[in-house]
Amino acid sequence: MNAWIAISPLLLLVGGGLLVMLVDAFTKERNDLATVTAATLFLSAGVSLFALLSGKDPVDVPEVFGAFLATDRLGLFFDVAIGLGGGLSALLAGGYLREHGLERGEFYVLVIFSAFGAMVLARATDMLTLFVGLETMSLGVYALAGFRRGSPRSIEGALKYFLLGSFAAAILLFGSALIYAATTHTDFAGIGATVAAGDADIKLLLMGLLLVLVGLAFKVSAVPFHMWTPDVYEGAPTPATTFMSVVVKAAAFAVFVRVVITAFGDDLSASSAGGWPPILAGLAVVTMVYGNLAAVGQTSIKRMLAYSSIAHAGYLLVGMAAASVVGEKAISAVLFYLMAYTVSNVLAFGSLILMGSRGREAVSFDDLAGVGRRHPLAALPMVIGVLTLMGFPPTAGFFGKYYVFSAAVEAGGGFVWLAILGVLASAIGAFYYLRVIVAMFMKDPVPGEPVAVPMRSGSVTAALVISGLLVMDMGLMPGSMLDLAIAAAEQLFAG
Repeated sequence: MNAWIAISPLLLLVGGGLLVMLVDAFTKERNDLATVTAATLFLSAGVSLFALLSGKDPVDVPEVFGAFLATDRLGLFFDVAIGLGGGLSALLAGGYLREHGLERGEFYVLVIFSAFGAMVLARATDMLTLFVGLETMSLGVYALAGFRRGSPRSIEGALKYFLLGSFAAAILLFGSALIYAATTHTDFAGIGATVAAGDADIKLLLMGLLLVLVGLAFKVSAVPFHMWTPDVYEGAPTPATTFMSVVVKAAAFAVFVRVVITAFGDDLSASSAGGWPPILAGLAVVTMVYGNLAAVGQTSIKRMLAYSSIAHAGYLLVGMAAASVVGEKAISAVLFYLMAYTVSNVLAFGSLILMGSRGREAVSFDDLAGVGRRHPLAALPMVIGVLTLMGFPPTAGFFGKYYVFSAAVEAGGGFVWLAILGVLASAIGAFYYLRVIVAMFMKDPVPGEPVAVPMRSGSVTAALVISGLLVMDMGLMPGSMLDLAIAAAEQLFAG
């Protein structure tokens, strides 16, 4: 495979972002921007998928590129997830922004360049690239969170996200500096080789690793570093919330995988006694339990989905922790889960967007009362969305959880209890997911209160159809996506 094919997804986003800026300057039809943005991101994902399916590794990779960014199957896999999630978010924005009087071209520019930063982060093989990709992605997402400039709730959420994100980035940067001081390397492979050879300063190394894990835990919304998530998800425009929930989480977990496997995959760092596995296992426990319990009492569906996102981060951390024992099987389960979560979350948030029209959003359970009886076809995507997030067969979410918990059981020891706790936490999740279906089909609207009226938008409908088909395809035929995830994981462990 030509090296330029592996590099082209990043170049496509840069070119697409510049094109969107040019189109915005010369047209007043903002729907064109949604189409161009979605097409750019889908094309980037398509090129990555083509390269991934070819099964060939790139040759003659430019040294400047290869030293800092990966061209491996793991990077291509996450290019697909990021491009798909970003493209679907752009389609949702095409209907939402116009319906709610927020149509401005900079939204799409921010989406493209934030997705570019996410791809850089997912491909990072060096602490320097990690930080550059993280900040490129984050700065755009901060702006997206506060895009509704007239809403105090939106501005409050964006400010909280910016301040906490800045602290988390500083902690991660300080941890990277300590790792460099301990190993004299910033590249993940060099760090791993130095640690495995026993040449690193252990005290500095462990402190640096702990700080880097804290910085990454913030980005994936792991408890207790989740404080920003509910307020930001609720305050941001819903397409921006969708983008954050799928693209940011996918990129953060991608670099999480690279850090713990490539830089700290040695026997000491990955030991169950004093390495990163017990830290990740502890984060998984509190994140699963707290995320699900906090979601139960929510009246806003957006806040419920925010706590749901926190809980899903906990399930993913179960797979991450189990990777210390079962390696490729656990990481491939994490990759499959992230792809399934991407399309599932787009379906759930996209359904909320569809239910809001005439400048009014449907965000609470009361807003959706009876909508399933009045508009059954419009309610169908939400039903599929909450069922797949719940893990109901035969959807993508079911197999995502099955593979992650199976990997934990195979790892044995305390990981079995981690899997059991994950299943119990999922049972709690079933309660609040089913509440949405109950509200739509078994409750009547409050007399005198406005009722949800679905909007008419071709781009929103297209996003829901695409994500719904992918949810069912990955549920009915999970083997194809799992094979790609296994190939990416195997190459990662092969070095």
